[in-house]
Amino acid sequence: MPHPASSAFPENARDFLAQWSVGRGNLRNFLETTALPPLDEAAQQTAGEAAAAAAVKEVFGIELAEFDLGVESVSGSIHAAGSLKVSPTDPNIEQNPGVAAFFDIDNTLIRGSSLIALALGLARDHFFSFPELTSIAWKQLKYRVTGSENSDDVAEGRAMALEIIKGRRVDELVTLCEEIVDESMAQRTFPGTRAVAESHLAAGEQVWLVSATPVQLAQILARRFGFTGALGTVAEVEAGRFTGRLTGDILHGPGKKHAVAALAAVEKLDLSRCTAYSDSINDLPMLTMVGTPVAVNPDRALTAEAKSRGWQILNYHSLRKAIRTFGLPSLITAAFSIAGWQLRHYFARR
Repeated sequence: MPHPASSAFPENARDFLAQWSVGRGNLRNFLETTALPPLDEAAQQTAGEAAAAAAVKEVFGIELAEFDLGVESVSGSIHAAGSLKVSPTDPNIEQNPGVAAFFDIDNTLIRGSSLIALALGLARDHFFSFPELTSIAWKQLKYRVTGSENSDDVAEGRAMALEIIKGRRVDELVTLCEEIVDESMAQRTFPGTRAVAESHLAAGEQVWLVSATPVQLAQILARRFGFTGALGTVAEVEAGRFTGRLTGDILHGPGKKHAVAALAAVEKLDLSRCTAYSDSINDLPMLTMVGTPVAVNPDRALTAEAKSRGWQILNYHSLRKAIRTFGLPSLITAAFSIAGWQLRHYFARR
């Protein structure tokens, strides 16, 4: 027979996740205070975690430890912004509860890499040596031409960023991020992607940025555009300064799925009614967890995947589209031919 008070524990996975809230502190605390003890404290925790693991697996297809990492990422994002959401909802728009759209940033919402933009901003303030700056510039060029994320580059960029900001004040980074957004990133937005995001807001849906970029940068970008909020990679903070350690996942690949799962639990989102947008095959875990995945400026691997699955493809990246259509050697030859014609025309006029 079940324990007499066991009815206090949610009867199914969705009810369990719906009751989870950030106000509980963290997942383990929720389990220990909500799952009633069948025998003693240790047994209570074991039973509670088993029930939670089954619920998380059923709803999101991930392990409890992965969900817990997502909870840490969401909690860290809340701490960074001071609240879960960074923009208020429009009082004139009827809201559509339980529905959200998730947007990758790099090459989906903006041209190029936000992390590299941050690194260049740090370099401008002399945080980098010249060889490091050269490496960053090469990665930016490679990313702009190919549109392909390299996991080694992402890991190297994360380690470099954590080391660079170690010991720095959070408010110092926030000020720099505001400058980068206003002076560089906002001007590199794909108008088509932004229009799609605004259409979700107009339909009363939440719009979230989900990116491997530092959460402070992602949240400033979300606030500038009036989006609901942003989840990003969270660097640990103690006494207002960065420790050089990570909180939760780096939001790249599976890390995005873990964070979106935790956000869905907090916001009671029905992921089957949600939409996700990305340019990279690395975001396949996030794309496949929603009802409507959309490939935006997709890399070669995601293009093939999207076509095979019948997903919508949006392409706002004229340079990469031209490379795929005509080939890079042809474009280089044409560029030199045009440049040569312009030079001859210039000197002829003189």
